[in-house]
Amino acid sequence: MPTTDLPESEPESQTESSANQSTVAYPVLPIPDGVIFPEMVITVTMQSDEARRLLDEVGRDDRDSRDKATLLLVPKTDDKYAKVGVTATVVGRDRMPDGTPVVTLRAHHRAVVGSGVIGRTGGLWVEATVVPDPALSDSEPGERTERIRQLAVEYRALASTLLDRVGGRAAIGAIPKVDKPGPLADSIAYWPELTHEQKIKLLETVDIDARLELATEWARTALAEVDVRRDIEGKVNEGLEDNQREAILRRQLAAIQSELGEGDGDAIAEYRAKLAELTVEGADHLPVATAEAIEREINRLERIGNESMESNWIRTWLDTVFDIPWAHSAAEHIELSAARTILDDDHTGLDEVKERLIEYLAVRQLKAARSDSRSTEDQPDPRPRGRRRGGAILALVGPPGVGKTSLGESVARSLGRSFVRLALGGIRDEAEIRGHRRTYVGARAGRLVNALIEAGSMNPVVLLDEIDKVSGGWNGDPSAALLEVLDPAQNHSFRDHYLEFELDLSDVVFIATANTLDTIPGPLLDRLEIITLDGYTTAEKVTIARDHLLPRLIERNGLVPSELEIGDDALTTVAADYTREAGVRQLERQLDKIVRKAAVEISDRAGVTAGEAATTGAPVAEAVVVGEDDLPRLLGKSIPREETADRIDRPGIATGLAVTGAGGDVLFVETALVAGKGEPILTGQLGDVMKESASIVTSLVAVQLESEGGSIPDDHRIHVHFPAGAVPKDGPSAGITMTTALVSLLTGRRVRSDVAMTGEITLQGKVLPIGGVKQKVLAAHRAGITTVLLPIGNGRDLEDIPDDVRDRIDIKLVENIEQVLDIALETEVLEPAAAS
Repeated sequence: MPTTDLPESEPESQTESSANQSTVAYPVLPIPDGVIFPEMVITVTMQSDEARRLLDEVGRDDRDSRDKATLLLVPKTDDKYAKVGVTATVVGRDRMPDGTPVVTLRAHHRAVVGSGVIGRTGGLWVEATVVPDPALSDSEPGERTERIRQLAVEYRALASTLLDRVGGRAAIGAIPKVDKPGPLADSIAYWPELTHEQKIKLLETVDIDARLELATEWARTALAEVDVRRDIEGKVNEGLEDNQREAILRRQLAAIQSELGEGDGDAIAEYRAKLAELTVEGADHLPVATAEAIEREINRLERIGNESMESNWIRTWLDTVFDIPWAHSAAEHIELSAARTILDDDHTGLDEVKERLIEYLAVRQLKAARSDSRSTEDQPDPRPRGRRRGGAILALVGPPGVGKTSLGESVARSLGRSFVRLALGGIRDEAEIRGHRRTYVGARAGRLVNALIEAGSMNPVVLLDEIDKVSGGWNGDPSAALLEVLDPAQNHSFRDHYLEFELDLSDVVFIATANTLDTIPGPLLDRLEIITLDGYTTAEKVTIARDHLLPRLIERNGLVPSELEIGDDALTTVAADYTREAGVRQLERQLDKIVRKAAVEISDRAGVTAGEAATTGAPVAEAVVVGEDDLPRLLGKSIPREETADRIDRPGIATGLAVTGAGGDVLFVETALVAGKGEPILTGQLGDVMKESASIVTSLVAVQLESEGGSIPDDHRIHVHFPAGAVPKDGPSAGITMTTALVSLLTGRRVRSDVAMTGEITLQGKVLPIGGVKQKVLAAHRAGITTVLLPIGNGRDLEDIPDDVRDRIDIKLVENIEQVLDIALETEVLEPAAAS
């Protein structure tokens, strides 16, 4: 007979006596979506053909006792049968209104499924061994019986507690009535969170001990889960109760405050009063659209009440809006003579910069006067509001420590306006400029709005510090957001995302600062008027140290001016030998070190602390005099001066001049011939422009050598190196320096060590003008260079160089490379690197 796919392995070991077991062939009714246990009564709808064939099969084999027909109910999962089923008898038959047969079955005992055969009508029959559950009194005597009783007691306690936790107290009384251990263990199947696989496992566990242990374990796990769930629900309910209690108390408080004439109604009335004060006839502080937006938010706050979470957001928005100083603008009284005095008192040197600032103030003075006269004559200005005061946006560009920020403060003092510094370095989020949209949690206005609030007026001087260090990120490009701020044609209608209405910034004076122009985007740079600060000479540094730095440092360190004397010779040595910078920041640090050591010496002499000296305000001991000879003791070793004569010790090395973010600097170019063929080797972290310049130089030198009957050896190629390889270098101004170094290498004529040069070179050998002349010449002066070669096109830039520097440096203007070589190369010919 054919067999079917039924389990071959045996279920859990059983210890019941084989006398109570019998093997009988039963028709199988698969149960696909449930597990039936002994003592259950179920109603089954015979919808499938298989079930109807089974019903016919039972009817034929048991025609005389249809009500006692016996089936085997076996759970089925994914076309696989369980290893254990349940015998059941048909106790009732019926039909649904649509004619579908319905039978009522009563389950009796577990039965271990054996081999199966096909019945006469195609139904599945199996041989199954019935395993009835014995009563506890019928169990085997001894330790096993005691173990079963202990497990039954433990399970009853856990099940009762579990039912009590979930509110099933009505079912608790039924548990002690179950006297058999088998049905007692099977009762865990009624737990609704038990999975289908767990129920099959419970059915297949025939052994009473194992089944009770399994039920006890599952009951213990279910009880733990219920306890955890109850704890979580308790905490949640406790929080909800607290919130409800707080809401009720707030309603009561609102009712009490309403009776007393206090509370939220007064807050709304206060907002309305502030709005009325700004929109009173004749005041004209708020644009109409802005006033309407504020009115709408006040009405929303009044409608939603104080209990809503949104009310806090609206209050924060209204507080921010009313913090903006709509009604306050500093009166502008510009006196050019006073402005000149302020700039001269605050800054030494920088004559061209101060002159440009005076021009800027003069233009503002004339525009303000003409605007006042027009309004006096009752002649309306035909231009739209907000476009009447647009002017240049100044950008102070220079190395660190040259006074860019303090110049902005001086402009604010000259205008009589508030000063706010807006640090832009490292900003990567556009919302820092435009603000966050109100849909975000924790939204706030941008930095420009906060700058107006901090200044307390609508027309402050805002210093956009380090504008060259703004960079874009995944949150947008802040430099693009600054375009609207710095464009005089647009900033009268600047829209902050948080405020959601237009803000007029046309009356704000914006001054930007930067160290270099290379990193500023082109569209933003187009909105700026560049004012270059090239740095200070040694004489200017000495004056700044004497007039500005020392008085401030003496006061900061608790001394009085008469307690410390530093001569000009000492200041000159500090500026020349202990610093290497275009500005005065490092100079200030060195002077601060001198003042601190002087404070220690004064305290030791008088036997008191420097703090007591500052309290009395009078000298406590003899003044400390610092001379040039005292500097090694106070400051230690000076910065070693790199002599160009030590660097240029053979042919192939030349001295150039460059401009970096820290100001002007001396640049050395080294060349050599190396074995091999191919393109020239360029090292020293060079940019694309400098690499192109090196290619031009190589071609130019090769052409000139060929015209003179010489050439670069075929089995060699040129290596050009720029020391300080960690510093990026770019630009065309090193063209004549590379050409001179290469010609020196090939001809054996060494470059003069007292000569530095800068200029762009063409393939025809012409020298083109470059930028940063003043910074480069100052760098040559600091390095001890006595002769500087500049392009003839930069002759007009010589006026920018201080007179004392021009007196010490011989500046020669050159037009072509022949003039450069005549001046820079020595006449003595050493052994050349290659025969010409």
